[in-house]
Amino acid sequence: MKNLIRLTDYHTNGIYDIFNITDEVGQGKYKDILKGKSVVLFFPNSSIRTRVTFEKGIYLLGGQPILFPSETLDKKEDLKDVCGYLNNWADMVVVRHKDINAIEKMSQYLSVPVINAMTDINHPCEVLTDMYALSKIRRNFVNDKFLFCGKNGNIGLAWKEASTVMGFKLEQCCGNGYEIEGLVSHSNIYEAIVGKDIICTDSLPSDILDNFKECMVTLEAMQMANEGAILNPCPPFYRGEEVSADVIDSDYFVGYEFKKHLLNVQQAIMIYCLTR
Repeated sequence: MKNLIRLTDYHTNGIYDIFNITDEVGQGKYKDILKGKSVVLFFPNSSIRTRVTFEKGIYLLGGQPILFPSETLDKKEDLKDVCGYLNNWADMVVVRHKDINAIEKMSQYLSVPVINAMTDINHPCEVLTDMYALSKIRRNFVNDKFLFCGKNGNIGLAWKEASTVMGFKLEQCCGNGYEIEGLVSHSNIYEAIVGKDIICTDSLPSDILDNFKECMVTLEAMQMANEGAILNPCPPFYRGEEVSADVIDSDYFVGYEFKKHLLNVQQAIMIYCLTR
């Protein structure tokens, strides 16, 4: 049994093992691996892509998803006691909660795998999916140079976790004061994007948009990146804010195609955590 809470808890061989299982899922293997098993999920109502793909993924593997809102974990009852009861019935727990400490605490008391479906400081399933998608279209994506455009938040920090584990080079483009510790940062997209292969973004709160005026990824900016560069914005993205409309409508954009892999990758994560 294994948990997925932070990518930095893994080695590269574990990441590639998940990729291999993803391929096998796509080939029709593991169809009944969750038969007779129940997976308890804690998700906010606002979740769309991650929740749909986890619920469908559990169903396609023969399991039963049991869904609760994330705020169920914020009630007065101690998480130790919640987990004590869940151990009687749950075969796996998937949690999307703002506080990673709550997920880590649950992992201490649960005797079944715990999967982090997003916190305020990381989003491991999302970035694992993006890396798997990259592995299908790049000769060796760890040799590519990555640029993250956005603030110090869960998506940028998740990409930093990934770069730590996989060893690829990652830099940031952001407004002053929003830097991620340990990354080379730039404040102008036209400077930051030169020499980069993989451009990732995150959406921005409305009240800080003015601080990121020089960081919007545009079609003109993408043309300054390396030949064959791609744009992979984290959804939801907003045209005219962190990305321009014309770049989303261009051949640089790979977002829809990348996210189709969420279903199989999250199935592979569950299989890996159950069987390793």
